[in-house]
Amino acid sequence: MWSLRGNRQAIAACAVVSLLWGGAAAAQGEDQGSAASGRTLDEVLVTAQKREQNVQDVPIVITAISGQLLQDTGVRDIKDLTVLTPGLIVTSTANESSTTARIRGIGTVGDNIGLESSVGVVIDEVYRPRNGVGFGDLGELERIEVLKGPQGTLFGKNTSAGVINVKTAAPKFDVGASAELTAGDYGVLEQSLSLTGPLVGEQLAGRIFFAHREHDGFLDVGNGIGPRGATEDVDRDVNTARGQLLWRPNDTVEARLIADWSERNERCCLGVQYVTGATGAVVSALSGGAIAVPADPFSRRAYANRDTNQDIRDRGVSLQLDWDLAGGTTLTSVSAWRHWDMEIGQDSDFSGAGILYRDASGYANTFETLTQELRLTGQHGRLNWLVGAFYSDEDLDSINSLKYDSQFEPYVSLLLTGGASTALLSPLLGRAPGTSYTPGSGSYDTYAQSSKSWALFANNSFAITDQLEFTLGVRYTDEEKKLTSNYDNIGDGVGCAAVRARAPIMPLILGAAGIPAASHAAIIAGLGSLGCPNFSDPLYNDFTHSQKIDEGEWSGTAKLAYRFTDDVMGYASYARGYKASGFNLDRERTIGDPADPPPVTLNPYDPDVAVHTDTSFAPEEVDSWELGLKTTWAGKSLALNAAAFYQEYTGFQLNTFTGTVFVVASIPEVTSQGVDFDFTWYTPLEGLNFQGGVTYAKTEYGHFTPDFANGQRLPGAQMSFAPEWSGSLAATFERALSPRLKWRMNVGAKYMSDFNTGSDLNPTKEQDAFTLVDARIGIGSQDDRWALELWSRNVFDEEYIQVGFDATLQPGTTDAFLGDPRTWGATFRLKF
Repeated sequence: MWSLRGNRQAIAACAVVSLLWGGAAAAQGEDQGSAASGRTLDEVLVTAQKREQNVQDVPIVITAISGQLLQDTGVRDIKDLTVLTPGLIVTSTANESSTTARIRGIGTVGDNIGLESSVGVVIDEVYRPRNGVGFGDLGELERIEVLKGPQGTLFGKNTSAGVINVKTAAPKFDVGASAELTAGDYGVLEQSLSLTGPLVGEQLAGRIFFAHREHDGFLDVGNGIGPRGATEDVDRDVNTARGQLLWRPNDTVEARLIADWSERNERCCLGVQYVTGATGAVVSALSGGAIAVPADPFSRRAYANRDTNQDIRDRGVSLQLDWDLAGGTTLTSVSAWRHWDMEIGQDSDFSGAGILYRDASGYANTFETLTQELRLTGQHGRLNWLVGAFYSDEDLDSINSLKYDSQFEPYVSLLLTGGASTALLSPLLGRAPGTSYTPGSGSYDTYAQSSKSWALFANNSFAITDQLEFTLGVRYTDEEKKLTSNYDNIGDGVGCAAVRARAPIMPLILGAAGIPAASHAAIIAGLGSLGCPNFSDPLYNDFTHSQKIDEGEWSGTAKLAYRFTDDVMGYASYARGYKASGFNLDRERTIGDPADPPPVTLNPYDPDVAVHTDTSFAPEEVDSWELGLKTTWAGKSLALNAAAFYQEYTGFQLNTFTGTVFVVASIPEVTSQGVDFDFTWYTPLEGLNFQGGVTYAKTEYGHFTPDFANGQRLPGAQMSFAPEWSGSLAATFERALSPRLKWRMNVGAKYMSDFNTGSDLNPTKEQDAFTLVDARIGIGSQDDRWALELWSRNVFDEEYIQVGFDATLQPGTTDAFLGDPRTWGATFRLKF
């Protein structure tokens, strides 16, 4: 039977196609439409090339989203951008700091803080060192530009897949104030206040913004054996403040000082059982049923006996100076200091049983960064030129501690005996019950990483003729990273030590216990895996090691753009980008020479097992080719753009979770090829606008022989988080009701074809195709003094997962982090 829920993708595809055909028809016969409405694409300006240009003049695939559309769709952070941008996916996992953006299927899994981002996040000209660090309340927005493809020439390293370029609202010299109040289901309550205006005549203006946003948990929680008391998870409690000064002492100098602060105090983010394996029965028996057997993920009930407190703080100061010098040259200086830190609690087995956990004191990261950029820009005849320099000093301090909980020993005993006994470990290890893996014992590792980098760059465009322009950009980046890793075990790893020491006599002990000889090998192997993982190996007792990377990389771009007419531009481009090398901030073991790469599988009983001291991984490089066409129609009221792209990555940095440890592997080759279509249409019907696009991307691993765990499905396969098709559509309609009143409506939709959400491409982590729809309708005054809006996110309550992952020490069980459910509410705005 045909149903709305089952055919949303068809509806979305038909809508986009019909709009494109409608736009073409309007282009051919209704040039008068733009004149009637007074709205044209000349107003859509971007700074993708570090200078202000019309979006249709830039030979880059750009999704430019205005402040008004961002407000209409309720965008508060980079994750909300997903519904407005085809080819963009932003996901979060075990906490909000583990947020990852992907463009055309390319991105970095965010749970390992040692890996930098493939998609750069830049806010008011200041680069954020990780996507999660840039995940916060963005406040009042002027616009957001999503740049697709490598952008390393002007935006630097770690932009090998693209850039999210955020521009917040600047101070104004006219007095203004605004206030906003939002309430909705799930206890949604949001309040914000903004003030702007002159402070000293026409020379100094200021702006301040405050916001508080909260909602109740999206998950109900069964606490099992405790001690957790909270019965909800994935809630929100965010406070944000931003203050700005804009100084214009004369016509040639402008300085903008920004100071911002934000804090999150939440419980987030539990996974739910997506597929429950045979271990579920054991966990259920220990926890009193505090696990989903069978899995029922969209009942939105999770299980945890440990707390998931999430405290994240972000603050910083930046100063941008623009000085118009003689001869049309402009000097720009951007100086910034930022400090970001987080402390996270986690129930690491995502069940109500007491198996493994992290407390907030033992799971924390801190970033402190100092950056400086200088640019000189100018024009000489047919040459638009830009030269610049960039410096960054970044310190990262990390604590990673994973602890045993009170039921770990009986859990392992039950697994090894097929549920027959909770007391096998004590005789096997020759230790009293509860002393081999004492609750609260486990790993306690600290990492201190420093990174200093500098870069020189240039990006110059030469108009060969009035129609033909050639752009050449080049950047050289030099970076030095130093890491000191201090590994240690609370309790000295006595359980793992006993496993190794007593392995030779275990068959005798098992035989004496009446366990058939045919089961001995499996039990001993299972005990090696469960009882001697990386995080409890005594090899790491008080072990300190230092590493260093010093590298220099070239990146750049070449573009040839030809303007066939004032309304049609074609371009061809090549770009070389790179993502910096780094260190895996987790434990790695090897067999034999510690300098050898770790093997695919490791037998913890092997006498040659050793700490793998070289946890570095190579840089990721990309070569990208693009052929594009940008066109405007109907008196510049309609833009239809298309681009074909081919991107080839070498040394792609893959971060995957094996169920106990993160593994970083360098994949020899990854390719992403396809087409991007986007359009903006200010229709002849006054007040009706459309913006959207479609991305087709075939993003695949090359053929290679995996030398790391869980890599067997990857060669030649479509990458995870890489839907072949994605499309977005935003429609806005505003009409007058009377000389004093108007109403406004916005509907946004995002379609994605099916894709796998696991880095190992396990079929249990597959996400079917789905469409998200958001809607907002309101009434207000013609002068925008007030407005009352009703809104809903995920209108059709689409059920989907963000990420699927292997449940820790629970073979056969897959857990998942869910997408948000439907929410609805009302927003009241005031402007003065």
